[in-house]
Amino acid sequence: MQLPEGKKIYFVSDFHLGVPDKASSLEREKKIVRWLDQIKKDAAILYLMGDVFDYWFEYKHAVPKGYVRLLGKLAELSDSGVELHYFTGNHDMWVLIIFQKK
Repeated sequence: MQLPEGKKIYFVSDFHLGVPDKASSLEREKKIVRWLDQIKKDAAILYLMGDVFDYWFEYKHAVPKGYVRLLGKLAELSDSGVELHYFTGNHDMWVLIIFQKK
């Protein structure tokens, strides 16, 4: 695969959103969203390499609470053509269907 001119591949991991407390997790989420805003101009592919969340349980008939800013920004990136790949880590292995293909 050849990347388009000026485009990049980004790899991120270990945000551990949810710990140690709500306030610090929210501040970290806002920083991540600001960073995603910065890379969207040249990102072709974004690999989320695990432990984005910290013990985030997803249920088949309920939407997990929180992280709306991050989830919305990831949707925006995907809608704009950025290819997203999510690998589960040992702290977010319960992410099951929230990131399904379009």
